[in-house]
Amino acid sequence: MPSAQPRTFRSIFLSDIHLGSKAAKAEFLIDFLRHHDADIIYLVGDIVDGWRLRRSWHWPQSHNDVVQKLLRKARKGASITYIAGNHDEFARDFQGTHFGGIVVADRAIHETADGRRFLVIHGDQFDTVVHNVRWLAYFGDYAYDAAMFINRVVGRMRRLFGMPYWSFSSWAKTRVKKAVNFIGSFQAVLAEEARRSEVDGVICGHIHHAVIDAFGDVEYINTGDWVESCTAVVEHFDGRMELLHWAHVLPAPAETPEDPMVPVFALPITSMPVTQGRAKKEPAHAA
Repeated sequence: MPSAQPRTFRSIFLSDIHLGSKAAKAEFLIDFLRHHDADIIYLVGDIVDGWRLRRSWHWPQSHNDVVQKLLRKARKGASITYIAGNHDEFARDFQGTHFGGIVVADRAIHETADGRRFLVIHGDQFDTVVHNVRWLAYFGDYAYDAAMFINRVVGRMRRLFGMPYWSFSSWAKTRVKKAVNFIGSFQAVLAEEARRSEVDGVICGHIHHAVIDAFGDVEYINTGDWVESCTAVVEHFDGRMELLHWAHVLPAPAETPEDPMVPVFALPITSMPVTQGRAKKEPAHAA
């Protein structure tokens, strides 16, 4: 059976891939990039995990394949912007530099097809722990590694029994009160930064919590990650924004459309689809 043509969008936003980390779901991302294309691609920080690479070198072929896949899209004409994050903060020394057609930046303003303007930024700049208590940030990184180890063990067991991928760390994060409060505070601070920047919304990463939400007149979009949730945000050609969750591509039955991605509108905290270019608030669901 010939492979289906890639789904094409105006823009794709990806963040927190963490290449160089054992927890990175590089194979999942390669699958996504094989089946999805766009004229504009934003890599919204923590694409390469410099923190972990400094501790121990881990760079399997699949991680190199992700880089090659992105470079190939750039060669074919896609406009790709690499927004630096805290794990790849070394890239901030190269703002404005082009690498194989990919331009590096600290932040960017993206204008949608329907005329809205979004601040695109990783978001670590507004995480007080990362900037003010550096040792605590590194300690938290080690704790996160432990959670990722549990993820891998759980993942192997679920695959053994033919069960789909499930993230222990994402589940735990939404049930720990302090983590939930931190997520809410982060979202509010980023929304306020969008207001200060006089734009309609913000697209960020950093906290590995994928969501499309509204804070008053400001749209807050977090792309999630490719370590836990395996999510991406896409802009359709009419400007509509959508949050997609990775699902393994399998041959579809004749009566089922061959759609390798499924929309995610039921993530914890508050999440909703964006229709006709504007977010409509839904009632919050209890965690």
